[in-house]
Amino acid sequence: MADMDNSATTTFADLTPDTVLDALDSVGLRGDGRILALNSYENRVYQLGMEEGPPLVTKFYRPARWSDAAILEEHGFVQTLAEREIPVVPALVLADGASLHHYAGFRFAVFARHGGRAPELEDRDTLEWLGRFLGRIHAVGAIEPFRQRPALNIASFGEEPRDYLLQSDFIPLDLRAAYASVVEQALDGVRHCFERAGAVATLRLHGDCHGGNVLWTDGGPHFVDFDDSRMGPAVQDLWMLLSGERADMVRQLADLLAGYEDFCEFNPRELHLIEALRTLRLIHYSAWLARRWGDPAFPVAFPWFNTQRYWQDRILELREQVAAMDESPLWVG
Repeated sequence: MADMDNSATTTFADLTPDTVLDALDSVGLRGDGRILALNSYENRVYQLGMEEGPPLVTKFYRPARWSDAAILEEHGFVQTLAEREIPVVPALVLADGASLHHYAGFRFAVFARHGGRAPELEDRDTLEWLGRFLGRIHAVGAIEPFRQRPALNIASFGEEPRDYLLQSDFIPLDLRAAYASVVEQALDGVRHCFERAGAVATLRLHGDCHGGNVLWTDGGPHFVDFDDSRMGPAVQDLWMLLSGERADMVRQLADLLAGYEDFCEFNPRELHLIEALRTLRLIHYSAWLARRWGDPAFPVAFPWFNTQRYWQDRILELREQVAAMDESPLWVG
């Protein structure tokens, strides 16, 4: 993608506490020195105490991942949602009139701090509430497409990550042939699922809508971290909220859709895509870990990656997905 203005040599190792505070100072905000690192690996995210006012959250974007234009497109989408009173957390537009800022080779944005707890995804009222807001997000997302951000598709989430893994040295030699065989079977299953679904509309999504990206308070949910926002089928923002046995997921999906369809029509043919999208996410996740392995934070946080056991489990997992994609899809009557 165009517009990558971060230095190719900039890494998160250069992001010292002084750099974080100086970056904040460069946009007219004075931190009081309190820095709390928040749980984020793709980017670096900090809660910063302020000399005046409540703490703020600052996100430093991973160098060379997104273009400026792609980041600003995400900011614009979230701002539009906020203007329609949908509970999201937009990047603050500061005194310079910008939401994306540059300092010492890094790009960063500042956000209001919103606390909350994980949603109770077993609660039917909670699911319906989440469904209503996802329906509203998708109603806005369908108005126009992203032009700078990528799409969730078989090529970008399946074929390219597969190629990266097979061309790298991460998979042990004695497991490489087995992984190559099962990942090809899995991608064939994904293609068949998309064929069964037929023509499915795509729209602007949250893209990574699991329970960890929803903060719940007594006033309801806030959707956070649109960093993976992209074009894709609506069901991508629904299936990651489902868990348990098949009967559990059918009930959970019915509760989500009960709220969702108050604001946005759902195409039931997309249910053919749930296991296919899960399969793509599994392949993509392994490649994501491999690509980030040079970041010192990753071996510490994911010590089980790149072990013999890890790749054995991935082979078994993909075999299970091949079988799951042959089953009839979840269906809500």
